[in-house]
Amino acid sequence: MAETRTPDANRRSERSRRAIYEAALALVAEVGYGRTTIEGIATRAGVGKQTIYRWWPSKAAVLLEAFLDLVAPADPAHGAFPDTGDLEADLKTVLRASVDELTDPRYEGPTRALTAAGIVDEKVGAEFLEKLLEPGLRLYTERLRSAQSAGDADPGIDPRIAVELLVGPLLHRWLLRTLPLTHDYTDRLVEYALYGLRPRG
Repeated sequence: MAETRTPDANRRSERSRRAIYEAALALVAEVGYGRTTIEGIATRAGVGKQTIYRWWPSKAAVLLEAFLDLVAPADPAHGAFPDTGDLEADLKTVLRASVDELTDPRYEGPTRALTAAGIVDEKVGAEFLEKLLEPGLRLYTERLRSAQSAGDADPGIDPRIAVELLVGPLLHRWLLRTLPLTHDYTDRLVEYALYGLRPRG
């Protein structure tokens, strides 16, 4: 007599969740955040829109979770900040990786969408900051504290403000799309932040 198996609801739910993630990311890349809808995500994923509303309150919440799932394996915030003993080289390495990620089509559209959504939706903005931005900023801060302990950075500086000198201009240029975002640009950011604007001699 053949064995009758009960359908695995958890496995089915996980398949649906994955399909929704993929649909949300694909639609934002193809048509933009403004034209992406819950209905469109549901249709693309092959699920009912009530399934989405049961798990998420808005399309921004869907996209945020999908994007967190996408970046988790590769995001520097989930790994170790390099500490080779050369602060300048380490900062340049990480900022160059940030440029590569911000200009990668897989990441750029969702990141821009979530940045915009976070401005108008306080809850999404807070979650975006907590889960995506803060972990990376903490790693920068820890690396600068290590440099202070090693005598490679002024012990009197506030590491968090120093981090903002590095990542603030990078994100500003990326958001406004005014000028190219390149490795050469990030290298100069590191040099200006570390050595200031005074003549070196």
